[in-house]
Amino acid sequence: MIKKIIVSTCLLLSLVSFAQEGTSSPYSFYGIGDVRFKGAAENRSMAGLAVEQDSIHLNLENPASFANLKLTTFSLGGTYNTNKLKSDSKSESAKRTTLDYLAVGLPMGKFGIGFGLIPYSSVGYKVESLEGGSKRFSGSGGLNKAFLGVGYKIAPNFSIGADVQYNFGKIENTRLEFVTGVPLGTQELNTATLSGVNFNVGTMYKTKISKKLNFYSSLNYTLESTLTSNNTRNILTVSYDMRVDDVLDQEKFAKDLKLPSKLSFGAGIGESQKWLIGAQIVAGSKGDLVNTYNDMNIVSYEKSMKYSLGGYYIPNYNSFSSYAKRIVYRGGLKFDKTGLMVNSESINDIGLTLGLGLPISGSFSNVNIGFELGKKGTTSSNLVQENYANISVGFSLNDKWFVKRKFE
Repeated sequence: MIKKIIVSTCLLLSLVSFAQEGTSSPYSFYGIGDVRFKGAAENRSMAGLAVEQDSIHLNLENPASFANLKLTTFSLGGTYNTNKLKSDSKSESAKRTTLDYLAVGLPMGKFGIGFGLIPYSSVGYKVESLEGGSKRFSGSGGLNKAFLGVGYKIAPNFSIGADVQYNFGKIENTRLEFVTGVPLGTQELNTATLSGVNFNVGTMYKTKISKKLNFYSSLNYTLESTLTSNNTRNILTVSYDMRVDDVLDQEKFAKDLKLPSKLSFGAGIGESQKWLIGAQIVAGSKGDLVNTYNDMNIVSYEKSMKYSLGGYYIPNYNSFSSYAKRIVYRGGLKFDKTGLMVNSESINDIGLTLGLGLPISGSFSNVNIGFELGKKGTTSSNLVQENYANISVGFSLNDKWFVKRKFE
């Protein structure tokens, strides 16, 4: 059954990853858009904390985790987002529903393999000004990641791993201007087709510090990589009903962007199948994400830094009499210095996360629900502050594959 689910969902996500508009943030105009992948739903509910060597959940950040899988694991997640955009003078609201990731993990003795597809970043903004006519600015698209990774268990408490990621996608930005009294408007359409490869390596370690307590740690590093952007710039005249009247100019050229490197380290302590508390730091380089259509003097980039504190609690993992005691209760806090600076203001993201892991009776599979409240940006320096609320749902489905049947 799980194999049929994987095949049908892979086909669906391969279509949706190109079509969905996964953000409403005006900051998605810059760079490669709003980086919205925050990990699998169960980790996202702990502010991104992912340090435990889990045998039934996929850790999509550290490929060393694949070596710890005991069952074939299929992971799928999506998010419903509400966002209130506020400036000094006005406010607007927006809603989005997106698919966040699809991945499969296969245990193979001391080895583990993971592969999947992640819509990594999104562009999605619409701005209109009616002063002296009509000016409209809009953007769509984003960057996707297809990955294949392998983990290897060197010792029962220590594993290593690596994955390769193929980055691909398309971003479109449109500027449309109509002047009062003029029957035709001018449209500038910039299209960037993105492609590139990068690599990620990691390790995971755990050890006992007392009879019940364990120490967990996770370390992974994503190398800086080149992202090739094949750009097309079209200048058009259009009518009010958006029919193209004439193509005034077309220009094609390529530009190499630099995806920043990223170093992540996390550590925690806890009792297996009972509770865990930990912290994680993710440090990123500046990279070079400025493209020709979004190169502005008011925008610059700095090194990024994210701090997370999170954990979970299970009242009684093996309870037969109470379902509520088998639920995993999660929570976390995060502070994310995104690396984007506009008008000399750092764009920071602060959030509170909560979550529930709901076991599916009779199996190791579970449904993970996460809640996130946060604030991104500021109203200072004529900027926009985003107050957002996210509801995330993730499915972690487990099964045994490659088992020879005794009876036909």
